[in-house]
Amino acid sequence: MSRAHMDKNPEEVAAMFDAVAKRYDIVNDLLSLGQTKRWRKATTAIIAPRPGMKILDLAAGTGSSSEPLAQAGADVIPTDFSQGMLEAGRKARPHLPFTFADALNLPFEAESFDVVTISFGLRNTVDVDKALREALRVTRKGGALVVAEFSSPTFSPFRTIYTEYIMKLLPAIAKKTSSNPDAYIYLAESIRAWPDQEALADKIQSAGWSYPSWKNLTGGVVAVHRAIKG
Repeated sequence: MSRAHMDKNPEEVAAMFDAVAKRYDIVNDLLSLGQTKRWRKATTAIIAPRPGMKILDLAAGTGSSSEPLAQAGADVIPTDFSQGMLEAGRKARPHLPFTFADALNLPFEAESFDVVTISFGLRNTVDVDKALREALRVTRKGGALVVAEFSSPTFSPFRTIYTEYIMKLLPAIAKKTSSNPDAYIYLAESIRAWPDQEALADKIQSAGWSYPSWKNLTGGVVAVHRAIKG
C-alpha cells in the first residue's frame, strides 16, 4: 500500500493505520527516543482526570492515551476510525470501551463530555476545522478541549535541524523497524506541514472554542493546546 497523500483521503489514512497498528506503539517509542511516555504524562496532567469525569479520546489508537485517564477514575471512551487500531487496542486493553468513530461525524449527543482530547491525530483528519467543531458540539458548556500534537521548536537553530534533518531521518529509521515505512514517511510529511503553536490556537478559536493556550514540550517539538467551551 502506498502512503496516504497529503490530501488525507480518509480511506487511505485509515488503511495506513490499519497496516501499522500491531507495532505502532513500539515504533513510536523508538522514533521519539522514548519521549512519547513523557508527552503522554504531561498531557494527562493538563487534562487532570478525576473520578466521574467523562472524557472522549479521539484517534486513541491502541488506547495508550486513554489508559492513564481510566486509571485516574475517569469515564473515558477511546475512539478511532481505523479498525486495525481498534482491534489492537481491544487486544491490549480489553477493559477499555473502544468505539469506532469518525472525528468529523461523532456518534455522540451534544454536550456529552467534560473533556474531548486528541493526541497526535488531529493533523490526520481531512478537515481539521470540522473536527474541532464536532469536538465542541459534544463537549458540555465549561468543558475543555486538549490537543497534543507535534509543533514547531521554539529555538530557531534547533528548529532548522529538526525540520531538515531529524524529520528526514525518521523515515529512514522506520524502514528498518516498521513493516510499512511509507506510513512513517507520510507522518513525517504531515508533521512538517502542520501549523505552529499560534496558528493552531487561532484555528481552535475560530472553531468556537474560548481562551486557547498551549504548553510546549521538548522545546516545542510537541505542544499541548487547551481551550474551553464558553
